[in-house]
Amino acid sequence: MRLPSRPARLRQAVAASAAALLLAGCGASVASDTTSTATTSSSSSSSTTVTTSDGTTVDGALADDIAVETGDTSYDEADATTITLSGSSAESDSDAVSTSDGTVTISAAGTYVLSGDLTGQVVVDSTGDGVVRLVLDDASITSETSAAIDVVDAESVVVVLADGSDNSLADATTYADTSEDAPTGTLYSTADLTIGGTGSLTVTGNSNNAIVGKDGLVITGGTIDVTSVDDGIIGKDYLVLTDGTVTVDATDDAFKSDNTEDAGAGFVLIEGGELTVTSQDDGIKGVQVLVSGGTIDVAESNEAMEGSLIIIDDGDIELHSADDGVNVSSSDDSASTDGQPGMGGGMEADDSLQLYVNGGTLEVWASGDGLDSNGSATITGGDIVVYGPTTDGNGALDVNGTFEVTGGTLMAAGSSGMMVAPSTDSAQGWIATALDTTATAGSEVAITDADGAEVATYTIEKDFASVVYSSADITQGETYTVTVDGSATTVTAGEAPAGGHGGPMGG
Repeated sequence: MRLPSRPARLRQAVAASAAALLLAGCGASVASDTTSTATTSSSSSSSTTVTTSDGTTVDGALADDIAVETGDTSYDEADATTITLSGSSAESDSDAVSTSDGTVTISAAGTYVLSGDLTGQVVVDSTGDGVVRLVLDDASITSETSAAIDVVDAESVVVVLADGSDNSLADATTYADTSEDAPTGTLYSTADLTIGGTGSLTVTGNSNNAIVGKDGLVITGGTIDVTSVDDGIIGKDYLVLTDGTVTVDATDDAFKSDNTEDAGAGFVLIEGGELTVTSQDDGIKGVQVLVSGGTIDVAESNEAMEGSLIIIDDGDIELHSADDGVNVSSSDDSASTDGQPGMGGGMEADDSLQLYVNGGTLEVWASGDGLDSNGSATITGGDIVVYGPTTDGNGALDVNGTFEVTGGTLMAAGSSGMMVAPSTDSAQGWIATALDTTATAGSEVAITDADGAEVATYTIEKDFASVVYSSADITQGETYTVTVDGSATTVTAGEAPAGGHGGPMGG
């Protein structure tokens, strides 16, 4: 079920300053000044060491990654080949198009406009150079034996959703071919794949995944609605969203890149557009998750955003999770203890794992840890609100390594047993307090300085027993008052409260 809508936002100005923070200790935690620079993580499918990146911004990370290849969605209708789909057959005047037993095969580069209804599949098997451009113009393809579109071979493929068109793809519930090289998704491509245009596309994955790109996959436009019994959209080397409206409802992971073997690959990049995700497992997942714009709404997930390197430069992001909201963990799933309460207590930081928030708005609703890094975390900007867990087995913040804050605003509210606070020598001030009693959802938190002037006011939309707040308006060593529903607590900025139980838990 979807949680309540966004709360009232902080009323204040933001400026930048420097800080060095690290998680350690018991109960409410304060860090030492250890730093980390290693940039490798383990592969999930081999012992190969994969360099993620030493970049601290999206552009910096991309400079270390393989290049994104984006196909051209523009075309000249006069030069296009028309394919009219009908029943289990198709009509075309091109020698590069053949039909047999419900399978329409395209064997050469070029632009093909598909319209009509097909009970069968479209196969692209082009061994020559050049782009195969499939323009879907009110096309409906339903396979009873395999994938709806299967790109066996091509230099690259571009799927264009024609202006004003409404298209649909659905695969079989059980595939006739289950060999190692058989397709594993409704729209399946062994070549670099770009999807764009201004029309709409509904993709239903009845057997396995919905959209699979075995090289790179780029979405540049269109309204795309995906439902899948397994993963939603997968790009092996990378999965990129630059524009369009994408909705994914997946039983397993929803939006991911899964190459954990090759250096500079396996990244999810969101630069624009709108992405809405519902998943019973991970919402957005990659070796790297890079966000520089767009609107992201993970409406339901187990873990909302997961990667070995997560960088947020901009964008409007809302994450809902049954476990961790933002989870920076090893891409080696077999080595991870994330999401297993009690197993990560005092867990040593992994220097290869990094979280950077440099801008944008980030709102996290988590039943597990809110912001969780099994390595380090750095906040240089942005407006961050974390509604953390209501039980003491996890915390709104959980960072095993260096946790630096140099700008932006952070409000983290949740349970108090595993509360984590920044370091005492943070250049950007912070306050942290455990409440005497648990406050109910909808309670207002007001922070005032020693003169009674308002610093910040938030409405917290979940039950909470602790508050951690950092902004340029907080000065280390100064006294502040945190008032929750009329009950006032005096705190000194830069001092972590005593209490809680146990050591901070990883993941």
